[in-house]
Amino acid sequence: MTLSRRGVLGLAGAVGALGTGSEAAAATGPRSERVRTGFEQLAADGYAALAGQRVGVVTNPTGITADARHLVDVLHEDERVDLVAVFGPEHGFRGTAQAGGSEGAGRDPATGLPVYDTYATSGQQLADLFTKAGVDTVVFDIQDVGARFYTYVWTLYDCMRAAALAGKSVVVLDRPNPVGGRRAAGPVLERPYASFVGREPIALAHGMTAAELALLFNGEFLRGTAFPQGPVRLLTVRMAGWRRDSFFGATGLPWVPPSPNVPTPDTALAYAGTCLFEGTNLSEGRGTTTPFEVVGAEGVDRRWAEAANGLRLPGVWFRETWFTPSFSKHSGKVCGGVRLIVHDRDAFDPVRTGIGLLVTARRVWSGFAWRSDHWIDRLTGSDRVRTMVDAGAGVSEIVDDWSSGLARFAAVREKYLLYP
Repeated sequence: MTLSRRGVLGLAGAVGALGTGSEAAAATGPRSERVRTGFEQLAADGYAALAGQRVGVVTNPTGITADARHLVDVLHEDERVDLVAVFGPEHGFRGTAQAGGSEGAGRDPATGLPVYDTYATSGQQLADLFTKAGVDTVVFDIQDVGARFYTYVWTLYDCMRAAALAGKSVVVLDRPNPVGGRRAAGPVLERPYASFVGREPIALAHGMTAAELALLFNGEFLRGTAFPQGPVRLLTVRMAGWRRDSFFGATGLPWVPPSPNVPTPDTALAYAGTCLFEGTNLSEGRGTTTPFEVVGAEGVDRRWAEAANGLRLPGVWFRETWFTPSFSKHSGKVCGGVRLIVHDRDAFDPVRTGIGLLVTARRVWSGFAWRSDHWIDRLTGSDRVRTMVDAGAGVSEIVDDWSSGLARFAAVREKYLLYP
């Protein structure tokens, strides 16, 4: 790992935890000085939930303690935990791979533990991997960014399904949704468009934490005739001190980029909207220092920023910008485009903003095109956004089109929320 090795700081891995976590427990007591993660809560309880279990951990560089040690190092050193394996998601255990890649299998040089690659592995194949690793319990601890097409939540889903197939248990150690959890936004996935950027019908910006999603997955999706093995044995270890209106900066926790192109919490804030440009021929800013905060292409000029500002979208301004990506789309070429400036995070709606940028880009730039594989349909969860943009629909018309599905999801979501 690049972030933590044994003895780096010499401090206990779970400083100042408040109480223990339990599935669907309600928040109690006054707000703490900083958020205590699910891992801290687990440690404060003496790892009781892992007693007598051979444990495998699904994690990446974000699985750290409040003192910046990695949980794999901390668990490996503690004689109360029998840690036998590590599992890496997309981008890998060390987080070095770019989008759509992973690091493969190997051994962690600090602990000697075997590291397995879960990326592009699911169902019985992943269940067999858990069996091969000899684990009884699979622990999940990864920082999410709050968007349906960010694949870590589907790694969680796949691990839950595989654990059920293999007769294993799952423990989810919760972390904050860095963009808050006040509401869900955006279109809900339609099942014919399911993929690894959206396995099940949830909203594009779900407004939930990993533990809340795990409860929802278990309660709504991992049951019925398609899942004869039934729901997985699940324990969610909740945070202390997190509130739904909290952005990451208010948590008091260190930020670790959850993937190479999400370097800051500001990136995460924009991501649910501007990542839609993965489905177009415009650069979403990969290969720059501000990915997902700039979008553009060769030939785009100031008219786009002017048109986007003319929409008067809440909480955000747009300015003309120029950038040269060092890799990915338009690599090495000067691109014109827009830079997002979020001036009111509470009012900002990243999905509505993304739709506004798609609508105006198509109107002002003759070179605008969708990816030939219609990847935008996977990202949005149906073909409705693409076909409505092509038909000249406005932002409000497109947003209104998904309102009934979003309302239904919001009602289901409410049953699984753990925090005020």
